[in-house]
Amino acid sequence: MVIASGRSKRHVNAVAERLLKQLKDDGTPALAAEGRENSDWVLIDAGDIIVHVFRPEIRALYNLEKMWSVEAIGAAEEQALAGED
Repeated sequence: MVIASGRSKRHVNAVAERLLKQLKDDGTPALAAEGRENSDWVLIDAGDIIVHVFRPEIRALYNLEKMWSVEAIGAAEEQALAGED
Protein backbone atom coordinates (compact mmCIF):
# COMPACT_ATOMS: atom_id res chain seq x y z
CA MET A 1 0.00 0.00 0.00
CA VAL A 2 1.26 3.45 -0.93
CA ILE A 3 -0.17 6.55 0.73
CA ALA A 4 0.64 9.96 -0.76
CA SER A 5 -0.61 13.52 -0.51
CA GLY A 6 -1.25 16.27 -3.00
CA ARG A 7 -1.45 19.94 -2.08
CA SER A 8 -4.84 20.55 -3.72
CA LYS A 9 -7.58 18.74 -5.63
CA ARG A 10 -5.83 19.66 -8.86
CA HIS A 11 -2.52 18.29 -7.60
CA VAL A 12 -4.14 15.05 -6.35
CA ASN A 13 -5.75 14.57 -9.76
CA ALA A 14 -2.47 15.30 -11.58
CA VAL A 15 -0.55 12.78 -9.44
CA ALA A 16 -3.23 10.13 -10.05
CA GLU A 17 -3.32 10.82 -13.80
CA ARG A 18 0.47 10.60 -14.05
CA LEU A 19 0.52 7.31 -12.14
CA LEU A 20 -2.25 5.85 -14.30
CA LYS A 21 -0.36 6.88 -17.46
CA GLN A 22 2.89 5.39 -16.17
CA LEU A 23 1.16 2.12 -15.24
CA LYS A 24 -0.37 1.93 -18.72
CA ASP A 25 2.95 2.75 -20.42
CA ASP A 26 4.67 0.03 -18.36
CA GLY A 27 2.06 -2.52 -19.45
CA THR A 28 0.43 -2.72 -16.02
CA PRO A 29 -2.96 -1.06 -16.45
CA ALA A 30 -4.73 -0.13 -13.26
CA LEU A 31 -7.58 -2.46 -12.40
CA ALA A 32 -9.60 0.41 -10.97
CA ALA A 33 -9.31 4.09 -10.14
CA GLU A 34 -11.87 5.74 -7.92
CA GLY A 35 -12.40 9.27 -6.67
CA ARG A 36 -11.02 11.16 -9.65
CA GLU A 37 -14.28 13.11 -10.05
CA ASN A 38 -13.86 14.84 -6.69
CA SER A 39 -10.08 14.43 -6.23
CA ASP A 40 -10.17 14.62 -2.44
CA TRP A 41 -9.01 10.99 -2.25
CA VAL A 42 -8.07 8.96 -5.31
CA LEU A 43 -7.63 5.22 -4.92
CA ILE A 44 -5.78 3.30 -7.62
CA ASP A 45 -5.86 -0.50 -7.62
CA ALA A 46 -2.81 -1.70 -9.54
CA GLY A 47 -3.17 -5.35 -8.60
CA ASP A 48 -0.57 -6.11 -5.94
CA ILE A 49 -0.24 -2.43 -5.08
CA ILE A 50 -2.96 -0.10 -3.85
CA VAL A 51 -2.21 3.63 -4.07
CA HIS A 52 -4.09 6.28 -2.07
CA VAL A 53 -3.56 9.93 -3.03
CA PHE A 54 -5.15 12.38 -0.57
CA ARG A 55 -5.53 16.06 0.03
CA PRO A 56 -3.84 16.72 3.40
CA GLU A 57 -7.12 17.40 5.24
CA ILE A 58 -8.69 14.17 3.99
CA ARG A 59 -5.55 12.18 4.77
CA ALA A 60 -5.63 13.47 8.36
CA LEU A 61 -9.33 12.67 8.67
CA TYR A 62 -9.06 9.02 7.62
CA ASN A 63 -5.57 8.46 9.07
CA LEU A 64 -4.91 5.19 7.21
CA GLU A 65 -1.40 5.06 8.63
CA LYS A 66 -2.81 4.57 12.12
CA MET A 67 -5.40 2.03 10.97
CA TRP A 68 -2.70 -0.12 9.32
CA SER A 69 -0.01 0.37 11.97
CA VAL A 70 1.52 -2.56 13.81
CA GLU A 71 0.02 -1.27 17.07
CA ALA A 72 -3.51 -1.12 15.62
CA ILE A 73 -3.24 -4.62 14.17
CA GLY A 74 -1.87 -5.97 17.47
CA ALA A 75 -4.71 -4.35 19.42
CA ALA A 76 -7.32 -5.87 17.09
CA GLU A 77 -5.76 -9.31 17.48
CA GLU A 78 -5.74 -8.92 21.29
CA GLN A 79 -9.42 -7.96 21.27
CA ALA A 80 -10.26 -10.96 19.10
CA LEU A 81 -8.36 -13.33 21.41
CA ALA A 82 -9.97 -11.81 24.52
CA GLY A 83 -13.40 -12.56 23.07
CA GLU A 84 -12.57 -16.26 22.64
CA ASP A 85 -13.37 -18.74 25.41
